[in-house]
Amino acid sequence: MGALVAGVTEGGPAEAAGIEPGDVIVEFDGSDVPAMRDLPRIVADTDVGKAVDVVVLRKGDRVTVAVELGRLEEGERLIAERKNGSAPGEKAEPSEVLGLMLEALSAESREKYKIGEDIEGVLVTAVEPASSAEEKRVIPGDVIVEVSQEAVSTPAEVADRVAQLKSEGRRSALLLIAGKDDELRFVAVRIEEESDPAPDGKTQEQ
Repeated sequence: MGALVAGVTEGGPAEAAGIEPGDVIVEFDGSDVPAMRDLPRIVADTDVGKAVDVVVLRKGDRVTVAVELGRLEEGERLIAERKNGSAPGEKAEPSEVLGLMLEALSAESREKYKIGEDIEGVLVTAVEPASSAEEKRVIPGDVIVEVSQEAVSTPAEVADRVAQLKSEGRRSALLLIAGKDDELRFVAVRIEEESDPAPDGKTQEQ
């Protein structure tokens, strides 16, 4: 339980706050941090610039560090980026699945797309033209909440679920999507769009 700090940039805000690689953030300003994805929401509910106590587990001990919120927001971003495969200080690279460019939700993206704090899932940042997803009117700012009735919270989980469905011979993935005003809807997106037989017996690219 908690948010694992996978790495700290030398001279960066997390290091300045006294947070170390391997620390697990379990409490923020008196609020428990059940999982890594809960930290952005907890941070967003706290005034910027406020000095707060952050409790971490370090080598089996509970350690309290004083952190200025602005600094912790940057540290939390690094945690999220490392979780999604980026080294500390690097921008998290989006993943492409089903013709969709996907990124993990962040406090910044929630604000940009006006996504409610109760919505959890994976953010759509771009849609491939002429793809099945575009045909089903999936747009940037939509959030994939479930893939075939399984909740997802990272692009990797979406990719793994789609790969599993493909291995089972499924031709489409049923997505539960939160769209404008956090309205939920189901969308069936084709998994394979590689080629279809042409009338003359040859194959043509879609």
